[in-house]
Amino acid sequence: MTRPPPAPAATRRDLALDLVSPLPPVRTGIADYTIDLLPELAKLCDVRLVRVDGQEVSAEIALRWKTVSMEAAGEGGRVPFYQMGNNLHHERILELALARPGIVTLHDLFLHHLLVERTLARGEIEPYREWLAFDHGIGGAAVAEPPRWGAYGSACLFALPCNARLARSQRGILVHSRWAREQLLEEAPDVDVRVVPMPMPVEPAPDRARSVEARRRWSIPEAAPVLGSFGFQTPIKRTDVVIAALARHALRDVHLLVVGPVARELDLEAAAREHGVADRVHVTGFLEREVLAGAMAAADLCVNLRYPTAGETSASLLRLLAMGIPTLVSEYAQFVDLPRDCAARVPLGDGEVEAIAATVRALLDDRGALATLGERGRDHVRREHDPAHAARRIVEACRELAHNPPGTPRAAAPRPPTTLTWGRLEGELQVEGAEPPWPEGTLRRLVLRARNSGRARWLAGDRGDGGVTFEVRLVTEDGGEGAERDLLAGRPWPALPVDLEPGDEATIELLVRRPLGGARLRIEPHVLGVAGASALHGPVWEREL
Repeated sequence: MTRPPPAPAATRRDLALDLVSPLPPVRTGIADYTIDLLPELAKLCDVRLVRVDGQEVSAEIALRWKTVSMEAAGEGGRVPFYQMGNNLHHERILELALARPGIVTLHDLFLHHLLVERTLARGEIEPYREWLAFDHGIGGAAVAEPPRWGAYGSACLFALPCNARLARSQRGILVHSRWAREQLLEEAPDVDVRVVPMPMPVEPAPDRARSVEARRRWSIPEAAPVLGSFGFQTPIKRTDVVIAALARHALRDVHLLVVGPVARELDLEAAAREHGVADRVHVTGFLEREVLAGAMAAADLCVNLRYPTAGETSASLLRLLAMGIPTLVSEYAQFVDLPRDCAARVPLGDGEVEAIAATVRALLDDRGALATLGERGRDHVRREHDPAHAARRIVEACRELAHNPPGTPRAAAPRPPTTLTWGRLEGELQVEGAEPPWPEGTLRRLVLRARNSGRARWLAGDRGDGGVTFEVRLVTEDGGEGAERDLLAGRPWPALPVDLEPGDEATIELLVRRPLGGARLRIEPHVLGVAGASALHGPVWEREL
């Protein structure tokens, strides 16, 4: 692909940006991103760095680049250019962006975690409720009620993005994937959103000597196949699922190297002990860049899974691809933007552990296919994420967005609540085909009709948290002591196929074989991440066969 030439020198100073971002030594991927982008950005426009209040800036950066205080951001017609993430490193950046609108790069599409940290984590409930109501209307206000009484769940963190107020106030928004753009426009369709590449230089292929040294450091046999997981380890990275896959017979010789800080709610060593693979799981914690390069070199194949997602484009994934390291990703969300030939994919849901084990084994057993996967990933980064190319795209977008007037934040239009936020599941269930006589041993095709008779929209089952699925149980007495056994235990629960508006009806087909002797067929809707219908004043269908 032929790249456009650099902007002529006469036009390089027609755009003046004040770049507002965490900077090293702050340990965030966005700080590293900013420093990687800066040299190329400075070739194309007038850019200066804005020091974030309360954050240190390394002496090397302060000497090399012009820096100013936050009070000076946007002065003299300059355009503030904000780098926004989903943690407290970005609290002051969020506040400044609302006060002095400019152009925002949303590295994390969802900002709900940041909102929680700056409100609920400090015991401030009303600002949390006000923000949710402003961005998400009635449903958002409903989510904010349980914390008043000491109750709080994590389901809403990945269902309500809390980004509309910020996005609508700016001249424009930059994101790093088409998926992120589509998601943002669902919440704020009037925002000017541009997709730009995340810059990532192609790096030298892993050095074999470094690989040997790294394996010795963590007591990994030199000939053992190694999986690598890199970056901040949180539950959404699904490292615990990879550990479960490691316990499968197909991966009995494989080691897992986990590199990066580990969230306090995640105990990977305990998970490894539980699955009997503690001797093959090596958790290193944070590593400095030089040691990190060796750890990456030690990996034959890396995993970079996600569910749920805050919409971020993974810098750690691009860095692995840039080094030519073959990588496995989830078939989900922003990963669908990746060409299929540059990263292996595994589906979410039932069978994920088995899919990981089978895919990893197949790749490790075919070193030619493994090498080809790594080469194609590296070619993709070289072609689409070259820093000079990315900087040109970013400057082109900023030059156009800079002419937009700041937006006018407005509260979300009232929208009906959904099963994620509503505390009830009013509805009706009917089942056709279960009528007597139903001979023992006969297989029947049943039709389940679910009708939403409440005020909240029932979300489709594939939406994750808040989605509606149906637990189908066929219970018999097992043995002579009155103990019950569910003959359908372990089967996937049928999912509501579409969102169901109040008053609407959906049908689901079920195949059920009547067992010998007496049995009880029971169907109960469940709201994923919330509760079953019996706890939500919802319908349950039951019949003795």
